[in-house]
Amino acid sequence: MRTSLKDIAEKLNLSKATISWTLSGKGDEKGISMATQEKVFQCAKELNYQPNLLARSLHSGYSKTIGLIIPDITDSFYSKIACVIEKEADARGYSVMIGNSESRIDKENKLIHLLKAKQVDGIILAPTKVSKSEIQTLVDESFPLVLFDRYFPQINTNYVIIDNEESSYQLVHKMIRNGARKIAIITTNSYLRTMNMRREGYARALMEMDLPVEPELYGEVPFVDYEHGIDKILDRIFAEVPDVDAFFFTTHILAIEAFRYFYDKGIDVKKYELACIHSISSFRALAPNINIAFMPIDEIGENTVRILLKSIEHRQKNPRETQKVESVLLHCTISTP
Repeated sequence: MRTSLKDIAEKLNLSKATISWTLSGKGDEKGISMATQEKVFQCAKELNYQPNLLARSLHSGYSKTIGLIIPDITDSFYSKIACVIEKEADARGYSVMIGNSESRIDKENKLIHLLKAKQVDGIILAPTKVSKSEIQTLVDESFPLVLFDRYFPQINTNYVIIDNEESSYQLVHKMIRNGARKIAIITTNSYLRTMNMRREGYARALMEMDLPVEPELYGEVPFVDYEHGIDKILDRIFAEVPDVDAFFFTTHILAIEAFRYFYDKGIDVKKYELACIHSISSFRALAPNINIAFMPIDEIGENTVRILLKSIEHRQKNPRETQKVESVLLHCTISTP
């Protein structure tokens, strides 16, 4: 049978309030002697007391738990971000509940409702393309929220993203300096502002070097069934622009699928200038000459937790007051072979 505060109080002949204050760290504040506090902690340990977190959250209004929703838990980028967020939250006394939306709006909405029902104090979210209505609802409720990797400019909420345009510009500019002139861009999800920013950086680099932005070199891969969709895109580019000499991938997932295509077709990747936003370890073997914009994963995770906990604290102090929105633009580390 589970040990309760009443069990400890009866064993020590103390009030439940004294036990509760001591175990919640308010012993000094309530004037409880150190000797009594030590007895309480020792008794709780002997009886294997485990606090009822649900009851505590109902009493205080806060659960010391935050929610994290990511589009794909199998993606190394999101799984690494989740690890950083969990570690940072734990260091600040918070637990993390993680949900995988699979980039499905119905599942994302379900996870948002579930996390709120579980009394999380705030949510960190990498949103899908059409989740604006649920996010706007959270904003209207002043619910502590931080978006990362993706955001909606028209919604006034906290977010943490990389400088997508500048990162893309630097990568494409480097390929041009290396002699590339026919640079294809392979991208997806053009409805996301972050992906448009990567395309804009690509175009800016070309125009600054007096190179045309050719529609034949633009390849947008549908997110659904992208493994097969990229084959059609690359077939078209090679047919329409046989002298293509470089490829810029806006995501590491697209790069991996392109390398699979190259190897299936017997195409030597070393013949081309290559660049990608983010990297995975297999790139060292598959394309050692690729230029990379390394995502600042630690900074993204740490900033999302910092901003969210700041929002939670603000809500605790001023629940009816509109909180100040904080946005963070982080820079990638550009690495060239």
